[in-house]
Amino acid sequence: MGLFFLKRFITLLATLIGASIVVFLVLEILPGNAAQMLMGPDASPDAVAALATKLGLDQPATQRYWEWISGLVVGDMGNSYAYSTPVLELVLERLALTVPLALMAMVITTVLALIAGVYAASRHNKVGDVGVMGLAQIGIAIPNFWFAILLILLFSVKLQWFSAGGFPGWTEDAGGGPLEALKALLLPAIALAVVQAAILARITRSAVLEVLREDFVRTARAKGLSQRAALWGHVLRNAMIPVITVMGLQFANLLAGTIVVENVFYLPGLGRLIFQSISNRDLIVVRNCVMLLATMVVIVNFVVDILYAVIDPRVKASDI
Repeated sequence: MGLFFLKRFITLLATLIGASIVVFLVLEILPGNAAQMLMGPDASPDAVAALATKLGLDQPATQRYWEWISGLVVGDMGNSYAYSTPVLELVLERLALTVPLALMAMVITTVLALIAGVYAASRHNKVGDVGVMGLAQIGIAIPNFWFAILLILLFSVKLQWFSAGGFPGWTEDAGGGPLEALKALLLPAIALAVVQAAILARITRSAVLEVLREDFVRTARAKGLSQRAALWGHVLRNAMIPVITVMGLQFANLLAGTIVVENVFYLPGLGRLIFQSISNRDLIVVRNCVMLLATMVVIVNFVVDILYAVIDPRVKASDI
């Protein structure tokens, strides 16, 4: 297990280094000038040049890349051009909303998908199977932002059960509280989860159907095990490897999907921070936020690889 973990960890580090180079180079070749954006179109060239020097934009790209990476290693993300505050403080403040939103959406996705997928597989080629897969196909076709608008029209405008946007905060001092905060995140989480749940339900159904054809399932049923016990106790665990793979990718999609949904619901999360920073040409914030999202994606895939070995020891044995 130690060698398996070490190989996966080295792959993680190499991927992060490659991602940092790509993120830095892509933002370097974008047109525009952060100093010009901050000073305004009427600023004099001398003032723009002085601000560029102050921000370090006149330094060679290799030096700026090294300073950026060195800062990330010790937790220093630099200062925002637009907000004039440490980027780390901005990111941590916004992550307090984005991470719970993504986790809530992932929980909704997993519960709905596993129930729907197992239900459809247990009724293969019957009315229940066709109905669930039909709903899943509709769910895949629905864009997140459009479904978010429908949720607002129904539950906020018509029924007035939820707020149409905004976030009250996690503490009562901020004017909200845990229950109010979770209520404000429920509709955005559902908007994020509907497409991912539809995809995962189809994957779960296919994986469960494949395992149902195995000899050990027929043996378990022949020994008197009920269909429900066989499905949830034996079949689902053996079908979880492809499901976990998709779940890992979906969590990354949920983090990225918050950029759109947070703007629809006017939530002050990481997605909205990225959107505002792009508008302000605040490249240092954009660079660190994108790198943070990339790091989360890589770490999630690393955890998925480790879970492979826990669920199915054959994966670990074949890799060593």
